[in-house]
Amino acid sequence: MTSLVRSASLTHFDQVAAAYGLDARALVAAAGLPSRCLDDPDLKIPARGVARLLEMAAERARDPAFALRMVESRRLSNLGPLGMLVRDEPTLRDALEALMRYIHVHNEALAVRVEPSSNLVVIRFELDAEGGEPVRQATELVVGVAFRVLGVFMGASWRPRLVCFSHRAPPNLAVHRRVFGRAVEFGHEFNGIVCNAADLDAPNPGADPVMARYSRRLLEQAGGTMTMAARVRQLIVLLLPRGLCRVETVAQHLGVDRRTLARRLDAEGASFSALLERVRSELVARYLEDGSRPLGEISALLGFSAPSAFSRWHRQRFGVAARQLNRPNRPAAARR
Repeated sequence: MTSLVRSASLTHFDQVAAAYGLDARALVAAAGLPSRCLDDPDLKIPARGVARLLEMAAERARDPAFALRMVESRRLSNLGPLGMLVRDEPTLRDALEALMRYIHVHNEALAVRVEPSSNLVVIRFELDAEGGEPVRQATELVVGVAFRVLGVFMGASWRPRLVCFSHRAPPNLAVHRRVFGRAVEFGHEFNGIVCNAADLDAPNPGADPVMARYSRRLLEQAGGTMTMAARVRQLIVLLLPRGLCRVETVAQHLGVDRRTLARRLDAEGASFSALLERVRSELVARYLEDGSRPLGEISALLGFSAPSAFSRWHRQRFGVAARQLNRPNRPAAARR
């Protein structure tokens, strides 16, 4: 099962690569992507290939902010029909609801959720890292694009309360602060943006309900390609860190009962338990590779009720104790 993303996600990749003296098309080929993905924004390409490409480019450019530099010139039009719909929604709340509902048309590996918290609201972004691919660059690209979408409604001078990333901070924060302002922090439990709840009701003076209906129709026509297994994977990635990843909860999010969900997954040759195992295996590889989180925190992020349950699962799954792979000063190649 491969999640796809519109190649518009690579807008400005070639320009940023050229600024570092890198051959964009050679990098694309090395990542296993078709060369025309730099020319055709509507081409659907594997999301894991895009993540691999961005990590490779950042490493060769020796710039942890590589993907963020791609964001700085982004426009809503890069999101295609989804950008058109977001642009014409009457409020930021409506725009976020449209983003949550239709994001899979643009990026099948991305899940977006809006969670109220007192007088604040948390906008969470979760990428499904198939195969355990590192997604630091892809995550920063997603959050950066979302930040620019919010700026369309709130104005260029608007700043959120907080921009959160789950990975470690880079040595230099200059680009991150230029894009997000100073309210950017690392090592959080989630990737996302925290803003005032009142911001969601900010009116959009340029809203066009006619164009919004047209864009929604385009998205409805294009939105029927995502498999049930892919949608379940997205929800697993989203719900695991919150300890809510049960089959009943996932079925409720999808608007079906547990038996219907099982039947649809079975028709695709999948099951909830197998998808959960695969996602956990891929995520634990990422966390152990990163090496910055204690095992107790990794256990919670993977949805285990206690570290002991996580330890038993890891030994049964991989035949080795997780603590043997989580030595903070151990070289990355050895951890792999």
